[in-house]
Amino acid sequence: MDLRIPSVGITAVGSGLPARVLTSQQLQDEVVAGSGLRLPERMFEKATGIATRRFAADDEYASTLALAAARNALGNAGYDPLDIDLLVYASATRDVCEPATAHLVQAELGSRAHAFDVSNACNSFINGIDVARAMILAGRARRTLVVTGETPSRAMRRDPSGLADFRDGFAGYTFGDAGAAVVVEPVERGGILDVETETASEHWAVGGIPGGGSRHPRGDEYSYFRGGGKELRGVFEKIGGDILTRVAARTGLGWDAYARVLVHQVTVPYLERFVELTGVPQEKLVLTVPELGNVASATLGVQLDRIHGGLRSGDKVLMVGLGGGVSLMTMVWEVP
Repeated sequence: MDLRIPSVGITAVGSGLPARVLTSQQLQDEVVAGSGLRLPERMFEKATGIATRRFAADDEYASTLALAAARNALGNAGYDPLDIDLLVYASATRDVCEPATAHLVQAELGSRAHAFDVSNACNSFINGIDVARAMILAGRARRTLVVTGETPSRAMRRDPSGLADFRDGFAGYTFGDAGAAVVVEPVERGGILDVETETASEHWAVGGIPGGGSRHPRGDEYSYFRGGGKELRGVFEKIGGDILTRVAARTGLGWDAYARVLVHQVTVPYLERFVELTGVPQEKLVLTVPELGNVASATLGVQLDRIHGGLRSGDKVLMVGLGGGVSLMTMVWEVP
């Protein structure tokens, strides 16, 4: 009898980006026009390192971007939508409060899988991959499609009422929109080798979008992102080093063992601080934030899609997720 735990891994990747490109200066001009504030030239770009970002059109939604990514991933795998038996929509944003956005994606995709949502801020997508793996290992699914569609630009306040309002929502000006998808299924070799998490829920109020739930079910004032980027960074710096130390100790893998390291990216200074604290070689990173901004949970998926074609069997990739709440998550994946 073979008692080994079967391997489950990522076998295909896809992403979807809206066509509209907006520079940071154009966004800053919109905020100045909407608020009457006087801001230094190129302030947004200088503070964040973000030059451009993609914004969804008025008739594009979170499900639209997830659907585009899903079709790309299935196409790359050579699968039909009916070949999947579990669809997990894993995102910080959604089309509607009810039903699960997974159903909206599935209705357009044409699949007939068990479908549900997973949400954990910017860690949603990596959480979704972990849930898919667990469902397969439990015998509840055979082939899973995990998708995310992120439209955080719609939680960005373009008309702050004053300087205090502007500062409270400044982290929102890092946002961009994107979608990503992966196929998760059993593999003969490689696959997801390790998963680690660290959670500090006492900091849940540091940043987020307060509206849409039972605390604030109505009111535009609650529909904008609020929070302090410095406070979030402080929490991540305090607890982030331990999780990477645990992963290295358990797996025996150092930076040299990884072909690439994918990290959630909020701003360029934030990423530079991550490099300083962890010592990760910069050449192993996949830099997306200057071009796309903070695309929330789609970040790791977009990065993975960009490098997937250049990876070889046996290459190892470390994914590092950071999410409001506050949570950190790592995943070690070996290419089958």
